[in-house]
Amino acid sequence: MSFTGRTAELDRLLPHLAPENADGDALPVLIFAVTGMGGIGKTALAVETAHRARAEGWFPGGTLFVDLRGYDPDPVTADQAVLALLDALGVRGQYLPPTTERQYDAYRRLLAEQQDRMLLILDNASDPSQYLPLLPGTDHHRVLITSRDRPDALSIRLIDLETLDPDDSVALVSRALYATDERDERPAREPDDLRELTDLCGHLPLALQIAAAMLRRRRHRSIASLVAEIKATGDPTTVLDNGSHGTDQYGRSLVLRPVLETSYRRLPPDQARLLRLLALAPGAETGTEAVAALADLGEETVLSLLEDLAATHLVTPVRDGEGAASVVRWRLHDLVRAYGVGVVAGDMELREEGEAARARVLEFYYRWADAADDRLRWLPGMANPERFGDRWEALAWFDGERAGLVAAVGWAREERFSDAAVQLADCLSEYLGWRRYFDDWITVAAAAREAAYGASDRRSVAGTWNNLGLALLESGRAEEAIDAHTRARDLCQDADDRHSEAIAWNNLGLALRQTGRAEEAIDAHTRARDLYQDAHDRHSEAIAWNNLGLALLETGRAEEAIEAHTRARNLYQDADDRHREATAWNNLGLALRQAGRTEEAVEAHAEALGAFEEFEDWYRAGTAFQNLAIAHETAHRPADARACWLQAIDAYTRANAPADAAQARIYAAQLA
Repeated sequence: MSFTGRTAELDRLLPHLAPENADGDALPVLIFAVTGMGGIGKTALAVETAHRARAEGWFPGGTLFVDLRGYDPDPVTADQAVLALLDALGVRGQYLPPTTERQYDAYRRLLAEQQDRMLLILDNASDPSQYLPLLPGTDHHRVLITSRDRPDALSIRLIDLETLDPDDSVALVSRALYATDERDERPAREPDDLRELTDLCGHLPLALQIAAAMLRRRRHRSIASLVAEIKATGDPTTVLDNGSHGTDQYGRSLVLRPVLETSYRRLPPDQARLLRLLALAPGAETGTEAVAALADLGEETVLSLLEDLAATHLVTPVRDGEGAASVVRWRLHDLVRAYGVGVVAGDMELREEGEAARARVLEFYYRWADAADDRLRWLPGMANPERFGDRWEALAWFDGERAGLVAAVGWAREERFSDAAVQLADCLSEYLGWRRYFDDWITVAAAAREAAYGASDRRSVAGTWNNLGLALLESGRAEEAIDAHTRARDLCQDADDRHSEAIAWNNLGLALRQTGRAEEAIDAHTRARDLYQDAHDRHSEAIAWNNLGLALLETGRAEEAIEAHTRARNLYQDADDRHREATAWNNLGLALRQAGRTEEAVEAHAEALGAFEEFEDWYRAGTAFQNLAIAHETAHRPADARACWLQAIDAYTRANAPADAAQARIYAAQLA
């Protein structure tokens, strides 16, 4: 199989093997180590580097290669390896020194006397004792070590390998199939299935080679059939190893699970336990705090263990910025995760340990998501939530843990986790809506709804229908949102829960208005307003007034809309809710413009814009800029209008709303 990818790594490594640098100076003595998890392609990179260096004429004395089999049950010792190296140097039979000490002396003397530079590759080392005695006693030659563990025994230039780029993964499998039969058109015929296959292989070269070997043997079957088989089992390692036969270009068996097994079995008990538990964590990446909760350990202890696992390349630190302090999350390769899950599933005690760990991390997520949600909803006069001093701290925490939080709600389908997961889903709705992660919001709300039905909790069911309806509405699925909010309203009426019924009516009005049913929306928001007034909930009453104003404006009743938005604004001001006050100002501007009061509309939108920018609510800032632009156009100020459209483009881009940004760009271009 031809060498694929690793251009960046080759570019890092090759210049250091040259006899001198670009200025003609001799390069410093360096020993290199290519490190990475098992099956990542360390040997392939080392051998390709040697071939290219030899082609440049940098090592006229040749290359010495020893497979130390460091992760086999019976690894090669340095004493055994020196015999192989002496044999490669022509020292054998009667010329071989009788004792180990003299054999090392002869080995080092030969290298010292060798005038032609040589490259020594010490492959697959697991312990410094395997390679330290083999290092040349001269700075004339170069040494390249490969290992799953980062060597700390001496100063070494490290090249850490990660998984292949997705395009390189596709190229690896395609080239393997073409090399066997140039008529194999499956990669061209099934490009999407091939990409999915490489994703399932985790872009790990060993797994990709095994998949390619299976496809070669199954030459009359589609790539899609292998994808379906892997997805049906849920464990790629099982399918790939069951279908694997043969060896790679280095004579090693194409098997995946034993590679993971040897790495796992070599771990000390505390590291092995953490790896197993981390495999059970929700989400692909997990923050240090969440890992500590999962393992029931202190943060400093768990951080040391994670660093040890990272040194073996079984865990990958995910950096947010530069420097060691920027490590905030930890990731397992998909195949390592699948292996860890399998280890736990196969042992009763480990399963019990795993369930306790999952309960702890769910409790951890709920505690802090609840606090962060309280901060996002906080208004002056409310008690301050623990931990988060302001909304930006809360948003940053949500941003870092989002994948794990969403995945944890998926556990709601399991009865023992359903209550906590439903509560967690409710804590996420404000955040996911604010950040416009609508797909995640739908996923979370749907999982919570299923769990609430399972618990036969009518009140919770109504709440989950409401959250699902809002997520559907934001995603443009208004008809489905109407159904969701109608269900929520009916459940609340059956339970005689008047306040929750008001919420459902208000949300139903939003969906009705989006489908053009403005008169029905007016009725829904009026009902919500009246229920909130009966409950003396002035803040929620303001929400209903604000939405009622929008529905009134849809029917051309601008003066009534102005009154509704003014009432909403005043109630929000009384509650010191600056953000929602800004939405009322923005909507008031729409009504003022429709009533022909353009300059007042400009002032209203400008008032809203200042608050939206203060809150870094870039999507609503974009709408305020857009409304300002239209007001300026109405007032025949095209230059001001274009400036606002350009600012709207920037705000929508920052809000991850590309469709809105593109529309604003069109309008700006028309005024150029």
